Amino acid sequence: MPVAEGNVGVAIGLVCGAGAATAIGASAVFFPSIVKLASRRVLAGSLGLSAGVMTYVSFVEIFFKAVDAFGPDNAGFDEAQAYNLATLTFFCGIVLMKLVDILVKWFSGETHTHHHEDMGDVQISWNENVAEQEETQEVTTPHCIGCAEDPVAELEEWQRMADIEIEANREQEETIENSANNDDSDKNSDEESGGKISNEDFRDNNESKNQTGSNVVVIENAAAPGNDLFSPPPPSKEHPEHQKKKLVNMGLSTALAIALHNFPEGLATFVAALSDPSVGVVLAVAIGIHNIPEGLCVALPIYYATGNRWKGFMWGCLSGVSEPVAALLGWAVLANAMSQTVYATLFGLVAGMMVMISFKELLPTAHRYDPEDTVVTYSVVVGMAIIAISLVLFNSLGSA
Repeated sequence: MPVAEGNVGVAIGLVCGAGAATAIGASAVFFPSIVKLASRRVLAGSLGLSAGVMTYVSFVEIFFKAVDAFGPDNAGFDEAQAYNLATLTFFCGIVLMKLVDILVKWFSGETHTHHHEDMGDVQISWNENVAEQEETQEVTTPHCIGCAEDPVAELEEWQRMADIEIEANREQEETIENSANNDDSDKNSDEESGGKISNEDFRDNNESKNQTGSNVVVIENAAAPGNDLFSPPPPSKEHPEHQKKKLVNMGLSTALAIALHNFPEGLATFVAALSDPSVGVVLAVAIGIHNIPEGLCVALPIYYATGNRWKGFMWGCLSGVSEPVAALLGWAVLANAMSQTVYATLFGLVAGMMVMISFKELLPTAHRYDPEDTVVTYSVVVGMAIIAISLVLFNSLGSA
């Protein structure tokens, strides 16, 4: 089963496209109305669809490519040995994904704490005892879509925060408009009264300012051009160096954890596309579909914790960068070991990894978003049907 070297550019391009899908989800930090569209059923359906595509293509296409590559016409093993070796590498891929999962948890420290009921007060209005807050709260770091302790509560919290942001922006626009109208009215009144302001007008004006001052954290931040709605807590004056070091260490650990988490997906897409671009296209689309909510799940917690849209967006994009890196490393290995045995081994590993990702991450998370299974099972079947029809069409066109 020869592998065309001319497919390398196509394979890397598909991996880059799938990885870039995280930026689509991460861009939600700039558009709070998009967060409102990310309902539980939408996220559950997208994860189920991806799981259906990845599971079907792993069992029906990639696994048998491993069998064929180990076979007598390629690697030189007889049919029984080829099937046995493909089966062995398949389960090795499952074990490999379990090891990756352990490493991800180890690097991330499993310190994701969710105080959903109190989150709004913490993010929007910081009390005076900041040092005490920093001692009792964990530093918020991004996480993968399947790593949240309670994804449903987390999604509901994001939508609540989006509602607050949308309402604050609306109130800010009304405040600016009313302020402009009041300025014009006051100016006209001053001109008519010869510039004299009564004590009653002065008192009413002060009362109006005091009333608007109650929302000064949200309104003022929203008013400033380029500023974000939510302000992070001021740094602790007692331990600034300790806090900075903690943030840096956790940031590096989380970056490595996210990279490890997405690395197998990039390798899988590259290997599949290298052998058969038609399979690579479908797999890249499936991975891209579930990368969109992953980018959202990585970016939003960072934005709501720090108040920095670009930092949240950057983390969301970072979660997809490791996929092209995996493709490049995969090609670096294959370029120096162009043998059918290596290809067959990779096909078997990729099939096992894709199934493990679907069963261990995508489907459980989808069912947590949709515990009554109103869309998950159907979306899985639809995903399988999509990849099946695509393969039939590609094979028909190829034979013609």
